[in-house]
Amino acid sequence: MPRKPSIYLFEDNSPGDQTPRQRLWPQRSFGNAAERARRNINAKLSNPLAGFSHAELRRQGRTFAISNEIGDDASDIRAFELGAVLAQAPEKYEKVRGLTAQEKEVLRQEFANRWSQPWSMYAVIALCSLSAAVQEWTKRLETWLSGLVNAAPYLCCAFLGCWLTVPFNHYFGRRGTIFLTCCFSALACLWQSFTSTWWGLFVARFALGLGIGPKSATVPVYAAETAPPAIRGALVMQWQMWTAFGIMLGYAADLAFYHVPDPKGVVGLNWRLMLGSALLPALVVCAFVFFCPESPRWYMAKKQYYRAYRSICAVRHNKIQAARDMYYMYTLLEAENSMKLGQNKLWELITVPRNRRAMLASEIVMFLQQFCGVNVIAYYSSEIFLEANFSAASALGASLGWGVINWVFAIPAVYTIDTFGRRNLLLVTFPLMAVAMFFTGFSFWIPDDTDAHHAAHIGCVALGLYLFGIVYSPGEGPVPFTYSAEVYPLYVRSYGMALATATLWFFNFVLGVTWPSLSAAFTIQGGFAWYAGWNIVGFWLILLFMPETKGKTLEELDQVFSVPTRFHAQYGLRQIRYVVKRYVLRDKNVQPEILYEKEEMIPVQDLGYNA
Repeated sequence: MPRKPSIYLFEDNSPGDQTPRQRLWPQRSFGNAAERARRNINAKLSNPLAGFSHAELRRQGRTFAISNEIGDDASDIRAFELGAVLAQAPEKYEKVRGLTAQEKEVLRQEFANRWSQPWSMYAVIALCSLSAAVQEWTKRLETWLSGLVNAAPYLCCAFLGCWLTVPFNHYFGRRGTIFLTCCFSALACLWQSFTSTWWGLFVARFALGLGIGPKSATVPVYAAETAPPAIRGALVMQWQMWTAFGIMLGYAADLAFYHVPDPKGVVGLNWRLMLGSALLPALVVCAFVFFCPESPRWYMAKKQYYRAYRSICAVRHNKIQAARDMYYMYTLLEAENSMKLGQNKLWELITVPRNRRAMLASEIVMFLQQFCGVNVIAYYSSEIFLEANFSAASALGASLGWGVINWVFAIPAVYTIDTFGRRNLLLVTFPLMAVAMFFTGFSFWIPDDTDAHHAAHIGCVALGLYLFGIVYSPGEGPVPFTYSAEVYPLYVRSYGMALATATLWFFNFVLGVTWPSLSAAFTIQGGFAWYAGWNIVGFWLILLFMPETKGKTLEELDQVFSVPTRFHAQYGLRQIRYVVKRYVLRDKNVQPEILYEKEEMIPVQDLGYNA
C-alpha cells in the first residue's frame, strides 16, 4: 500500500528574521477522525506511487499490462514494467535500470525540448485552436445587434450549455463532445443568418450556447489530459490564445462583408454573411476531429485500457512514455475510486476545504475575465469608435486592429505563463488594465471641435483600447482557463470546469446585455471608469485569494490548496511590504518570503482545520 498521505509545512519569514522558522497550522478538531479524513480527502491523490520500491513497481506494471490484456507483445509488457517505475518520479529517469540509450535520449529530449512532439500531438493543438476560434468568430455582432440578442448565447451557456458538459463527456467522450458542439455551432450560425425577426435571431443565438458551453469546458480538459506534462500549461492556454484569433477573424469578416450590397429581395445580406461565416471553422473541426486520438483518461474511465494505450501511444514518441503516463493515470483513477465520496460532486466542491479554496480562486479569475471589461471592447468596439467620431469603415478597421493586438500579444503567454507565473502575470497586468480603462474613458472628454482636436480625440481613444489589449492578452486572457483546468482534483474536474465556464459565460451575458444601458446612464466615460474600478478590485482579490500554481505537480497543488485561506491572505499582504522595500526603496538585502516548504512533513490526519 502507498504510504500515508502527508502535507507540508510552510515557512514564515517575519520581519527581522535572519533565517526562516517553521510554523505549524492551528491543530483544531472537527469531530471524529472520519470527518477529519473526509475534509482532507484529496490528499489521497497527492502521490499514489510514493513509497514503493522499483522492484514492486515493476511487478505492478507487469500485472497491470497482463491482467488488462494491454499491448501486442513482450515489448509492451516491458514498457509497463519500466513505465510504472518512471511514473513515480519522471524526472529521475537516469536512475531507472533497464532503459536503453535510445529510450533515455527520448526522455531527455522530453525535458530539454518540450515542443518536440509527434504530429498527432500537433493535430490535437490544431483541433483545440480551431475549436476556440469557432465560438469567438460568432461574437462579432455589435454593430447590428445589442443588448439581449447579442448576449443570448452566453445566457444559454450559463444556465444550460455548460451543465451539459458532464453528461456529454460521460456518454460521447471528449472528441464526441467537441464534434457535437461544433455541429450545434454550425447549425446555429446558419440558422441566425436566415432569421427575419428579432425574436427569431434571439432563439438562434440562444441555441448557439448549446455549442459554446460544453465545448469551452471540454477542450481545455481534453488538452490537459492528452498533453505530456512538459507542455501541459502551454497547451491548455492555447484555448484563450486562439479564442483571441477567432475574435480577430470575426473583425476581419465584419470588414470584408461591410460593403456587400443587398440584391433584390434580400435585406441585410452583409450582416447575414457575417453571422453565417462563423460556421466555416466549425465544419473544419467536425471533419477532422475523429482523426485525433481520444482522451486516454476517458477510455480508462470506461475500463477500455487497450484503447487508452493505443490512444496515448499516438501522442508520445516512445512506448515507455506512453506506459508511464498511462500507469500514472490508472493509479490516480484507482485512488479516486477508493474514496467514498458523496453522491453530489458539486457539493464536494464546497464541503472539502481543498476543493473550496480551488473553487474560490477559479471563480475569482473567471469572474474577473469578464468584469475587467474586455468584452465591452470585444462586442462594442465598433460602436465605441463610432462614439469617438470615427467613420463607419474606420471604426471596423480600428476594431480589426484591436483584434490583431489581442491575438498577437497573447502569443508570449505560451512562455510567460510557465515562467513568470499565473499569479504574477495578473498582479502586474490588473493595475495596468485599470490605467488603460481610465485613460480610454477620459479621452472622450477631449474636445472634437477642430481638426487637431479631432485627431487627438480619436487617437487617444484608440491608444487606450490598444494599450488595454496589450496588457490583457498575456495576463487575464490566457490565465483563467489554464488555471481552472489544473486546480481541481481529477475526480471533480469536469464539475469544477462546468461551474467555472458557467460563471464566465453568465458574467459575459451580464456585460453584453448591460453595456448599452450602462454607457447611456453613466456616459461612456463613467462606463469605462466602472470597469477600471473592477480592475483595481481584481488586483486585491488575486493578491489575497489566488495561490500560484506555476510548475506545481499534483502533489504540490494539493499542498498549495491545503493552506488555510487566512494564511494565504496574510502572506499576500506581506508581499506588498516586500515589493516596496525591494523595488521602491531598492533594498537588495530583503528576501522574498517562501510560503511552501518541503523540508519537513506532518501527517494530514493531524490537521483538522476549516479555513
